[in-house]
Amino acid sequence: MKITLPRILLPVIVLLLSGCQQGAVRPGAPVSPDLNDNTGQFGQSSRAGVGDVYVKLAIAYMREGQLDVALQKAKRALEVESGNAEGHNVIALLYDRLGEKGLAERHFQRSLKLDPQNSYVLNAYASYLCQQERFDEADKHYLEALKNPLYKTPEVALTNAGICAQRTDQLDKAEAYLRRALTINPKFSAALIQMAQLSFRAGENLSSRAYLQRYLEQAQPTPASLWLGIQNERVLGNQDAVSSYTLMLKNNFPDSREVQLLRDSQQ
Repeated sequence: MKITLPRILLPVIVLLLSGCQQGAVRPGAPVSPDLNDNTGQFGQSSRAGVGDVYVKLAIAYMREGQLDVALQKAKRALEVESGNAEGHNVIALLYDRLGEKGLAERHFQRSLKLDPQNSYVLNAYASYLCQQERFDEADKHYLEALKNPLYKTPEVALTNAGICAQRTDQLDKAEAYLRRALTINPKFSAALIQMAQLSFRAGENLSSRAYLQRYLEQAQPTPASLWLGIQNERVLGNQDAVSSYTLMLKNNFPDSREVQLLRDSQQ
């Protein structure tokens, strides 16, 4: 019997740094890139407004997980420059992570009012809307982000749109978004792991194996990706691969939820 992975869309936001190859996403916080949404690049503006120093400090502290200090810096940015669109985006992300959903939405909307074509903000706000189960609104904002021809990382919004479509079981739509993402960037690890999972859910196990192998060429294994490999290779009857994935999971992530799932499945 197949044991499918949990629906993938958690509140934690993965921050993709502009200096990183998009095919090997290095998140700004110690979370699994295949289990989260991505805001795409942000904090990379060439602006030099009076509030931007505080915005960059807020981003730096947020990447270090010091959300209280980051919030102080973001508030200071808006005190000295209330019209700083990126400042409103950053404080919205912080409030979202702190569970202050109303404040998060207010600042997302303020950021878009100041800079309505900002694809990075549109993508981040769309992911927020998807978390709130406002799926139609989320899809609309992902598509708005993709309209901007200057958007440097459209594969990020496309992958997030694919994740969101899976939450409403629109699997054909999700696959279309993910394939578009991989057409733009064939090495984008977040899209590869999503396609691996989507293929597994559809019973296309050879395709799932291929996507997972491509993912592991671009990113470090995570508990979720190794558990997916175990489940898939069980179906394909490759015991050597099952043993290899099992060994990596137990050795590298002994306290993970996936190890418990593995033990439960073996009983």
